[in-house]
Amino acid sequence: MTMTSALNLSAVLPEIVLALSGMALLMFGVFSKGDTTRSVGWLAVIAFVVAAVLVLTGAPDQLVFGGAFIVDSFAVFSKVLILGGAALILIMALQWLEAEKIGRFEFAIVLLFGTTGMLMMVSANDLMSLYLGLELQSLAAYVVAAFNRDNLRSTEAGLKYFVLGSVASGLLLFGMSFVYGFAGTTTFIGIAEGLSHGHASTGVLVGLVFMLAGLSFKISAAPFHMWTPDVYEGAPTPVTAFFAIAPKVAALALMARVLLGPFEAMADQWQQVVWFVAVLSMFIGGFAAITQTNIKRLMAYSSIGHVGYALIGLAVADQEGVRGMLIYLAIYLFMNVGTFAVILSMRHKGRATENISDLAGLSKTHPMMALWLAVFMFSMAGIPPLAGFFGKLYVFLAAIQAEMYGLAVIGVLTSVVSAFYYIRIIKVMYFDEPVEAFDRPTKATSAILGLCGLFVTLFILYPAPILGAAEAAAASLFSAG
Repeated sequence: MTMTSALNLSAVLPEIVLALSGMALLMFGVFSKGDTTRSVGWLAVIAFVVAAVLVLTGAPDQLVFGGAFIVDSFAVFSKVLILGGAALILIMALQWLEAEKIGRFEFAIVLLFGTTGMLMMVSANDLMSLYLGLELQSLAAYVVAAFNRDNLRSTEAGLKYFVLGSVASGLLLFGMSFVYGFAGTTTFIGIAEGLSHGHASTGVLVGLVFMLAGLSFKISAAPFHMWTPDVYEGAPTPVTAFFAIAPKVAALALMARVLLGPFEAMADQWQQVVWFVAVLSMFIGGFAAITQTNIKRLMAYSSIGHVGYALIGLAVADQEGVRGMLIYLAIYLFMNVGTFAVILSMRHKGRATENISDLAGLSKTHPMMALWLAVFMFSMAGIPPLAGFFGKLYVFLAAIQAEMYGLAVIGVLTSVVSAFYYIRIIKVMYFDEPVEAFDRPTKATSAILGLCGLFVTLFILYPAPILGAAEAAAASLFSAG
């Protein structure tokens, strides 16, 4: 890892592009006449694509701003997932927002700034840069959760998210102050050096526990998941899709960098906490979703369960575990984008619907949509040979290699439980009597649905790009640490 000048901005070009694009598009939207929602939205998608190209072509292994910002293969892998997920969700959101008559150009701009914060999170190498990125992302999330301000459920979702998110941020900041007070530095490198020389203290451990509580809230891991079902149900559906994908990838990547960087020497202590959070998340995600009738609430509990599976890789605390977690996140992104493409297409005569019962007979009215949704449901349940099976396989194998057999067994058992509600959706689509047919989905949504479906189906034929990139990313995290 090479330390470069604090004035060398090449390492932060993707973040700069997104921030400047957000400010420029804000001016464009304010001073343009007429409705600019669609034009601003597509320009924001272009900004995401440009940022992704800059991430992939940028110079690797850099430390800038006095070591507070790091660029390595781990950051590159995570940033590409975040930018890809944000771009796909925004493309699908534009038509949905127009149909609901809540299309405003500010939506894309808030997503731009929120995504900028996520990119900062995964490159954070100091407690200060960590908090700046996290809060930039969180403030944007509070706004878009309440974006449909004339809808009571949306404003309630935004308020709940803001209040509980503020508590979580307070816990995180309190823990960071403990760590700084006892370690004497905010840099990840400095904290790691102090702990490796045996300077760990009870104060640092207490600070780490509070930080873990705050970060667990951000990924909606149990027992800090209480906001998730209500916010997912109340927020506009494109916002729910965004919450389920990009912020989770960013927060899990940040948690991995924090635990396996500055606090790697304390792995014996924090592994127990991550183990407990993973198990509780898998149980709650598996059992609480069974009784849900609203598909957005079901996806909220599903996401809690998936976070539990991803945390298995982090609980292992070695390179194989991180590799499994990253593979899981990449596959999780495509499964969720595809699933939400179907949910966004659930419209009767222009009116959005959210009940699972509305999917009845979908195989007869929209056979291709039903086929792809069945693929995603089987994949989320971990049925081979779909991609979701391999996501779980790699995290379970990492746990077994680390002799954490109990964690792997619990993961398999909760997968069986979760299969019930995924397969129930397939039963509703294929065996229940058809209800009123959905409106025809937009071409962009259909294209994204097909893209995600092909990825999930054909992953088994050519998994090398994802596996190789995840391997390099995990290796760079440990070499940096």
